[in-house]
Amino acid sequence: EPVLLFANRIDIRQVLPHRSEYTLLLNNLENAIALDFHHNKELVFWSDVTLDRIMRANLNGSNVEEVVSTGLESPGGLAVDWIHDKLFWTDSGTSRIEVANLDGTHRKVLLWQNLEKPRAIALHPMEGTIYWTDWGNTPRIEYSNMDGSNRRIIADTHLFWPNGLTIDYAGHRMYWVDAKHHVIERADLDGQNRKAVISLPHPFAITVFEDSLYWTDWHTKSINSANKFTGKNQEIIRNKLHFPMDIHTLHPQRQPAAGRNRCGSDNGGCTHLCLPNNKAYTCACPTGFRKTSSHTCLDKFLLFARRMDIRRISFDTEDLSDDVIPLADVRSAVALDWDAKDDYVYWTDVSTDSISRAKWDGTGQEVVADSSLESPAGLAIDWVTNKLYWTDAGTDRIEVSNTDGTMRTVLIWENLDRPRDIVVDPVGGFMYWTDWGANPKIECAGMDASGRLVIISSNLTWPNGLAIDYESQRLYWADAGMKTIEYAGLDGSDRRVLIGSNLPHPFGLTLYGSRIFWTDWQAKSIQSADKRTGEDRETLQDNLENLMDIHVFHRHRPPVHTLCSVNNGGCSHLCLLAPLPKGHTCTCPTGINLQPDGKTCLPGKVYWSDSTLRKISRAALDGSQYEDIITTGLQTTDGLAVDAIGRKVYWTDTGINRIEVGNLDGSMRKVLIWENLDSPRAIALYHEMGFMYWTDWGENAKLERAGMDGSNRMVLINNNLGWPNGLAVDKAGSQLLWADAHTERIEAADLNGANRRTLLSPVQHPYGLTLLDSYIYWTDWQTRSIHRADKNTGENVILVRANLPGLMDIQAVDRERPLGANKCGMRNGGCSHLCLPNPEGFSCACPTGIKLKTDERTCDPSPETYLLFSSRGSIRRISLDTSDHTDVHVPVPELNNVISLDYDSVDGKIYYTDVFLDVIRRADLNGSNMETVIGQGLKTTDGLAVDWVARNLYWTDTGRNTIEVARLDGSCRKVLINNTYDFLKSRIELQFSFFYSRYLFWTDWGHVAKIERANLDGSERKILINSDLGWPNGLTLDYDTRRSVSHGVSHGVSQPFLCF
Repeated sequence: EPVLLFANRIDIRQVLPHRSEYTLLLNNLENAIALDFHHNKELVFWSDVTLDRIMRANLNGSNVEEVVSTGLESPGGLAVDWIHDKLFWTDSGTSRIEVANLDGTHRKVLLWQNLEKPRAIALHPMEGTIYWTDWGNTPRIEYSNMDGSNRRIIADTHLFWPNGLTIDYAGHRMYWVDAKHHVIERADLDGQNRKAVISLPHPFAITVFEDSLYWTDWHTKSINSANKFTGKNQEIIRNKLHFPMDIHTLHPQRQPAAGRNRCGSDNGGCTHLCLPNNKAYTCACPTGFRKTSSHTCLDKFLLFARRMDIRRISFDTEDLSDDVIPLADVRSAVALDWDAKDDYVYWTDVSTDSISRAKWDGTGQEVVADSSLESPAGLAIDWVTNKLYWTDAGTDRIEVSNTDGTMRTVLIWENLDRPRDIVVDPVGGFMYWTDWGANPKIECAGMDASGRLVIISSNLTWPNGLAIDYESQRLYWADAGMKTIEYAGLDGSDRRVLIGSNLPHPFGLTLYGSRIFWTDWQAKSIQSADKRTGEDRETLQDNLENLMDIHVFHRHRPPVHTLCSVNNGGCSHLCLLAPLPKGHTCTCPTGINLQPDGKTCLPGKVYWSDSTLRKISRAALDGSQYEDIITTGLQTTDGLAVDAIGRKVYWTDTGINRIEVGNLDGSMRKVLIWENLDSPRAIALYHEMGFMYWTDWGENAKLERAGMDGSNRMVLINNNLGWPNGLAVDKAGSQLLWADAHTERIEAADLNGANRRTLLSPVQHPYGLTLLDSYIYWTDWQTRSIHRADKNTGENVILVRANLPGLMDIQAVDRERPLGANKCGMRNGGCSHLCLPNPEGFSCACPTGIKLKTDERTCDPSPETYLLFSSRGSIRRISLDTSDHTDVHVPVPELNNVISLDYDSVDGKIYYTDVFLDVIRRADLNGSNMETVIGQGLKTTDGLAVDWVARNLYWTDTGRNTIEVARLDGSCRKVLINNTYDFLKSRIELQFSFFYSRYLFWTDWGHVAKIERANLDGSERKILINSDLGWPNGLTLDYDTRRSVSHGVSHGVSQPFLCF
């Protein structure tokens, strides 16, 4: 029995003709109108005229996805070619019939001429034909081949609102409904033998199956059926519907598989679309592509931005229709460029302040740059060296990066005043840009920023678009204020007006072949003219709001051999083209200096703490080489300082009141100061003097100093401080500077705390503070700004950058200043681990918890005595050799819920149970060589003990009520004690087990809590204690005095230790 599939505007349903129940396939839709299905692929397609989308889903309602999401206005008809896997649709808003693959790719405008309001569409894939109705001023029904050829009108009389259309494949007829004439009619497929079948109130859509017609009716809000030959036997299938729209019969007979696929298995040999006709097939190109042979297409199209979208117009097809590139989150696109090598389109967005790219078909969309941009208005691609150039009218900069956004650097930042468009000439090595500022001008420079020169500075107002004509060696520009398009030689000479009339507001400008193309804001049009004379003007598209930049995408950019082509010009990072004879320049990303060889960049690294993620990280200044160096044992790391000379990183932790140090990679971490700290904050270093300085926000705020090894600690200032935030050491001036957000001051003192003086007051809420040359720089939370002032007087305050929410720390980098001598010398001061400076020289130190040996140079790999404990997601140790008692994480991977553990001192292995994974594992004390010992047959392993003499492993399993044993590698596993055989009535929970001599001891949390003992083979089991116990957890043996100690945790009062 067939199933009727119909759209109901807000949902899509299935109903059986002779049953009352229906199945809701998809709901919560906006305005579903047209509908079709692909029976073999089990897909349903529908159009939504509110969202202007074509969607698809599985026939079970799952996997809803967009197929066509752009360039639609009123897609009222939809049809699926189930043989050639194509999707056809009509759009009465754009007056087009389009076709695409089932996933929406290779979209093509098939028919656009002499169409007014195309509505219903039906396919005959076996014959290679399509049929459609048109609601225009001359209503009609037409057909053509599925490649758009052989178009004919088959009915154009006595029609008004021809809505639904369906084909009776077996009867070789077509049926349609006319809502104005209230009738269902039929005719042969060529339009002959036309006949009215049924008169109706307001039919909308129709389908046929065997001898029956089924249709939807807007007036009665129902689905009805009748005999297709006589119109008799009418009945209501379903009524009281919301708003029944399109309808289809969901049955394999409606999509017979017997039809021949004219395109075969290889898509007919076509590179893009294979469209059948009544004889064979035609290879076709998506809109914007040109056929270069009978089977292949070449893309060449006009590319333009329209703020909310980016579109293309084909040069090589007659329709000149624009096609929206399906991109996400385009809010205010301004500048465009392209790179045919990788098929990328690039654009700037001045709403999101970002630069993005995607393939010309909309795939592979990604953000290239989205930081430190304010109004990126110009964009240019160097297709030779794969560089991206852009102007920013907000920051007044010209920048460059690789086309993927890496290795970004500022090229020009001085004497720019609202730079706008930019073009590059890789052939000559020049770049050109317009400037909209108080003195409008057009400038040029080498693409490496060398040889900057103003070439046009008069009779300019709003110079917008720029374009280079390589053939005539001319520079073209559009001026929206002067209302002209002009050109000049590349040096600014021989300036002439090309077009000086009927240009209300030209914006974007580009050249291709003999034509010049431009967009006009006020005329809302894309126009072109002869580039030499300005004559032969024509309008390509009009009635287009918010037109911005324009370019021609093609594959004929001239190949250029440059010095950058070979081994990147010998440059370690950026190789930028320059005019001859120089040819190129090696350049470094922002913040990295070029070395004296003129080719190599020495990339520094930036270190930062994240108190939310509780980690310290680092990365190269270009954002690469990111890594976390400290990920455990942190709470609130408010202060951070790098000793670039000694290759150490220091930090304060307000949460645990510690000052720590480690190597730059986070290794050999050591707690330096832990006593008498109360919210330490900023920290600064003076390696040459061997001192570190820090501020403390505690109840008695203060500023302290100590050796960089933690020695010789002393308070420098402890009065009239509130929230001492930023801290900086002025080595040249031998002074200490700090910012206080509570007293609203920036102050200074000698390095010993004497001669304290106020530099600036009031300062609203200073936070970070740094020093460079003769200036101090600071961040301010309240003003959201970075400020600068003279370091000695506090005068000459200027605003460096405003509008920076979330400002925190700030550091000045001066790569040109030599680092100075390392106090630890070339061989780490002879220290086996840490070498830390102090005022007298240096001292050797060991990582946290490890004592320095008597030679004062070397350290053991681990503490001699320590506590090892589990904390669910971690295993940690606390050394008993040192007095700081800091817990150190053992870096064992993949810890989830560690309960019990033990240590084998013979092999130096930690054994532990993880009840989340139900495994027993072991690892070295440094966290390496983790392996699973027991990985099956465990439920809740709460207790674990290592027999270091016989090399066995014992464990309790609360879930299975067993005690088991195995070799240390997990082999020879055996159940020693199984309480199911002991007929115990209460549930037993076994916790920690340890042994002495030939005994095994364990605690039991059961109905009657107890402590038991057995031989190591499980024999001679004996209850030792079964009174005055609650939840006996921990258990250990005092081997020296041979007594057992148990600790109860549930009585609420202190329990005595039991010795035995």
